[in-house]
Amino acid sequence: MNIRIRNIAIILVVVLLAGTIWIFNSSGQPVHSDSPAVGKFTAAAQDAEEGSYEAYLKQHGDAPRPDREIRIEGESYSPGSGDVFEVKQQFEGLDGAAVITQESGTISWEVPVPESGLYNIRVHYYPVEGKSSSIERSLSINREVPFKGADTLLFDRVWGNREEVIKQDDRGNDLRPRQVEQPVWQSTVIADSEGFYEEPYAFYLEQGNQTLSLTALREPMAIDYIELFQDRTVRSYAEAKQEYETKGLQPVQEPYIEVQAEAASAKSSPTLYPLSDRSSPAVVPYAVSNLRINTIGGVNWKLPGQWIEWEIDVPEEGLYRIALKEKQNQLRGVYANRSLTIDGEYPFTEMKQIRFNYSPGWQMNVLGGEEPYLFHLTEGTHKLRLTVTLGDIAPLVRTVQSSVLTLNEMYRNILAITSNNPDKFRDYQLEKRIPEMTKVFREQAEIIRGVGEYLEQATGERSDKVSVLYSMVTQLEDMAKHPDTVAKRLVSFKTNVGGLGTWILSVREQPLTLDSLVVSAPDKPLPSAQATFFQKLKHELRAYGASYTEDYDSIGNVTKNQKAITVWISTGRDQAQVMKSMIDDTFTPDSGISVALRLVPPNILLPATLAGEGPDVAMQIGEDLPVNYAMRKASADLSQFADFKEVADRFRDSALTPYKYNGSVYGLPEQQIFPMLFYRKDILQELGLEPPATWEEVYNVVSVLQRHNLEFYLPLEDTLNNATLVPNAAFTMLLYQNGGQLYTDDQKRSALNSETSMSEFNKWTQFYTNYKFPVKVDFPNRFRTGEIPIGIADYTIYNSLTVMAPEIRNLWEFTVVPGTKQADGTVDHSVASHTTGVMLLENAKDKDSSWEFMKWWTDKDTQVQYGREMEGLMGAAARYPTANIEALEELPWPVKDYKELESQWQWVKGNPQVPGGYFTGRHLDNAFRKVVNGNVNPREALSDYLIYINDEIQIKRKEFKLPY
Repeated sequence: MNIRIRNIAIILVVVLLAGTIWIFNSSGQPVHSDSPAVGKFTAAAQDAEEGSYEAYLKQHGDAPRPDREIRIEGESYSPGSGDVFEVKQQFEGLDGAAVITQESGTISWEVPVPESGLYNIRVHYYPVEGKSSSIERSLSINREVPFKGADTLLFDRVWGNREEVIKQDDRGNDLRPRQVEQPVWQSTVIADSEGFYEEPYAFYLEQGNQTLSLTALREPMAIDYIELFQDRTVRSYAEAKQEYETKGLQPVQEPYIEVQAEAASAKSSPTLYPLSDRSSPAVVPYAVSNLRINTIGGVNWKLPGQWIEWEIDVPEEGLYRIALKEKQNQLRGVYANRSLTIDGEYPFTEMKQIRFNYSPGWQMNVLGGEEPYLFHLTEGTHKLRLTVTLGDIAPLVRTVQSSVLTLNEMYRNILAITSNNPDKFRDYQLEKRIPEMTKVFREQAEIIRGVGEYLEQATGERSDKVSVLYSMVTQLEDMAKHPDTVAKRLVSFKTNVGGLGTWILSVREQPLTLDSLVVSAPDKPLPSAQATFFQKLKHELRAYGASYTEDYDSIGNVTKNQKAITVWISTGRDQAQVMKSMIDDTFTPDSGISVALRLVPPNILLPATLAGEGPDVAMQIGEDLPVNYAMRKASADLSQFADFKEVADRFRDSALTPYKYNGSVYGLPEQQIFPMLFYRKDILQELGLEPPATWEEVYNVVSVLQRHNLEFYLPLEDTLNNATLVPNAAFTMLLYQNGGQLYTDDQKRSALNSETSMSEFNKWTQFYTNYKFPVKVDFPNRFRTGEIPIGIADYTIYNSLTVMAPEIRNLWEFTVVPGTKQADGTVDHSVASHTTGVMLLENAKDKDSSWEFMKWWTDKDTQVQYGREMEGLMGAAARYPTANIEALEELPWPVKDYKELESQWQWVKGNPQVPGGYFTGRHLDNAFRKVVNGNVNPREALSDYLIYINDEIQIKRKEFKLPY
């Protein structure tokens, strides 16, 4: 790209900034653009940008940037902070004192500011041991958060491989090294945790004494000092070259240093563990059938701010070339970006953004291309750090994110008039009732088109990433031209806006895989990144042969000790790998019991058990299996073990309920999941609503929502697999809150014929018959768009929303479900949970060893370690919903959210398992459908199906020779 085209591209990015026609240079000064392509933003868009960092800089952009450094010692915090903080001398090798801040509370400092202006802020901190997640803080000035973004600041922990040398199992496969925290004192300049702004945040401070506060949101940290300063301007490469000439620096002639990327010395996240890549025999190290740990990064190294660091031993001072053997085969039509720092500093401006274009295979990427950049390195050890950055994609993402918020707001305005099922023969006269509608459509179409054109020009192709944008543009332009068709096209409009939300998510992720880094003399030949034809042919032939000889089901070591048990797991290879690593690290060495862990399909346990070929222990199974196996004398009674009571105290009674049968217990819970109330803070605030605490308040909320054609969501299971349906969560919630139960005390009959059950079943169905609640709906997506701004769902949806809906970050929360007022004035918030468990088979060869394994697996430390490993492996979306009371508290939940979770957990009840109980959920759903779809009287429908439920219970009790 020549200079002229590059300048045009930069200008185009400038005019695309979301929600405003102002952009800011590296000094924070506003630059105005009169480009006709931008136009004025609508009131809706301006509202969306209110409180943003752009608006903040626009307000203070003319302020000076005083060239001063103001240092605030951590221990000199204001006594009026309200919390007691601990001050420690020489903490973790520090020369001086530091203040320890816990995972909650607010600490403040009085800062004497000699001159008003914009300041960058730097924090020197130490990540105190906590729950292994990033440290989160909110910053306020004079008790007010200055802008959105300052309310969630991230401070990294430092991670590394536990073992310096990669170990192997007894079949010759490399074992992925465990990631452990390696805390060190570090300085970080406060910046945008989302990566939308390349430069650090600038904060405006008035002259005089100002109050600076940090509020803990998650994890403890020690603070040495906070510094107000001006981030220095980085020189360009042209200036660096001139400096090289001035100093007489010359390129080195001989040095050649190749570092395997998997040997990284530090990383910002435990997810950045070394990987095994078998895509090419040219990857080093290589083996045909055995797993080799030979790369790092991949889809785990994709979020802005994540970094990996390597230590390079340089033999002599001089100018060096840097090359990366990399593969970027995930982002077609966009590109991945990284920034490079050496010993914590950018060598020159061009290293703030290194572009990695799409390629299906491995590439040897020389920084600088045909005319390589030269880097001045002195003799000794240097730290090279590559950090994920959005680069010039950041303003594009901000633009589209603003458009999504604007279009979602317009969608809700339209929905308030037409409902989500508009009459196709009616003219709603939307252009008159929403005068700004067509203007919004035209302006957003122009802005989104600009984003698409920039991407096309930058990548040289029209890919699926651009097609999503143009689909939205085409529809917006057509709806602006023909506003009378808008009501008929609401479904496709919502789909396209949802597509934009997904586009933000996919473009914001910047995956890149590295095999090696080469720091060498500029003239040294580089190794080929691609395998030759004969290497590929040899690889394929040997891999084909190995497919007949390798055992891919067994995980890790398979050596049998004197004591040995067989454990089956059916979830996934990642989970099995983590579990086997933990078994080999802690369980087997401590107990002397060898575990043969096998990954099996979920449906193989029953036939294998019947054939006498089953395992000793089955893990991560449905809560219905242990009792159903117990009825057939196939699962072992755990209460026979002397220390069972001690083990059972790890869980709430509700988690053990599904595993109890005839006075015995046949399983231990691993996960326990229950519903909570999710709500959009922004939309409820617009409507003047509060989250309902009781069902009476729910009716009031529903009436307001429906006036705006918005909806309330209650959980309703998918009936594709009707045979395994559990009793509906909404119905059991109402039932338990009013003192009802599913079965009689002797478990011989269903208790759903009680007056309480009939009344609550009627109330449940009325939500759908009278209030027209949606029967089939994708709650997370409609919660994201705001169509359903409030609903009850399993708390694990929290994880998905956190990761998959970045555009509504900080706009939603969850709390306890609505309750039922009792006679004494208290409110009952009971809900039913569902669990997964671990079961000991009756025909286990060594029950005592198997019980030792089950105790180890459900122990707090093991569950915490497994939860952290899974979250490290798969990200926050995989946060583990452990049933262990103490373990859940140790997982990396934000303090505020965990308190809400704990409040609801107090009210959780378990559904008991009885012979023939599988008919309960199935026919409860049938009765519900008959009422909602067939207009049958609720009492009659439930009574009809109760006959089938009771008949099945009787049949099964007879079959198992139980009293009936």
